Amino acid sequence: MKSLFDTVSRDCSKLVTNSYSTSFSIATKLLAPSIRQDIYNIYGFVRFADEIVDTFHGYNKEILFKDFQKQMYEAIEQKISLNPILNSFQETVHKYNIESHLYESFMDSMEKDLHKSNYLTQEEYEAYIYGSADVVGLMCLKVFVKGDHEAYEALKDDAMKLGSAFQKVNFLRDLKADCEDLERSYFPNANLDCLDEETKHKIITEIDADFQAGLRGIAKLPVEAKLGVYTAYIYYSKLLQKLKNTPSLEIKNRRIRVPNYQKASLLARSYISCRFNLV
Repeated sequence: MKSLFDTVSRDCSKLVTNSYSTSFSIATKLLAPSIRQDIYNIYGFVRFADEIVDTFHGYNKEILFKDFQKQMYEAIEQKISLNPILNSFQETVHKYNIESHLYESFMDSMEKDLHKSNYLTQEEYEAYIYGSADVVGLMCLKVFVKGDHEAYEALKDDAMKLGSAFQKVNFLRDLKADCEDLERSYFPNANLDCLDEETKHKIITEIDADFQAGLRGIAKLPVEAKLGVYTAYIYYSKLLQKLKNTPSLEIKNRRIRVPNYQKASLLARSYISCRFNLV
C-alpha cells in the first residue's frame, strides 16, 4: 500500500532532521503535531541538497546535484518519488500550495556553492541569502499558517528577516570551515582571513536588525508554531551573543557553540515566555 511508503518517507525526513541538527530538531518537536511532520519534510529536502554541495567530497557533486534537482521536479509533477525525502517533500508542497519559485530559488543558491567562492557585492550576498535561507523560512511559514494566504502575506517579510538572521549567524559561526575547508567567503567587503572587530561589529549590527524584525513576526504566529520558532530564535540569539563576546580572530580559528546545558535552560525560558504570553 502506498500509505505505508508515505509513512516510511515521512519517517526518513524526521530521521534526517534529528540526525543532522540537534537544535533544529528540538525546536521542531515543540511545534504542534498538526504541522510538525511538514517541517520535517521541508528540512529533509533542504538538508540533502546542502549536503551534496558541502560534504560529498570525492564525488561528482554537479552530477549528484543535477540528478537530485531532476528528481525533485519529477516528484512534484508526478506526486510521488522513490526517493523518500523527495516523496515527503512533494506531499508538503502540494498540501500547502508552496510556489515553485521558493524551492527553485533555494536550489539556485545551493547550485552557486558548486562553483562560486566569493560574494563581492551586497547584491550577490543578498541574493544568495534569499535563496539559501529566506525562502526556507517562507516555505515553513506556509505550513505555520496552514496555507492561509492573507496570514502568509502579513508575516512573510518578518519571516524572511528571521531566515536571514539565522543564516548570517551560521556564516559567522562557520567562518573557519567555510574559509579553510570550502574556500568560501559570503560577507562582501570583508577580509575574513584577518577578521577585525570593526567588521565583526558591522556584521552583528546587521544581524541584530534582522532579529528584531523576526521577533516581531514570531509574536504574530499561530499558537501551533510560536513555541518552536521562538525556541529557535532564542537559541540563535544566544549563539549571536557568544559571537559578540568572542574576539574576532578567535571566531576565525574555532567554531563557537552553545553547550547542551545552556540549550536546556533556553528551552525552559522559551516555554515560560510562550506559556505566559510574553512573546
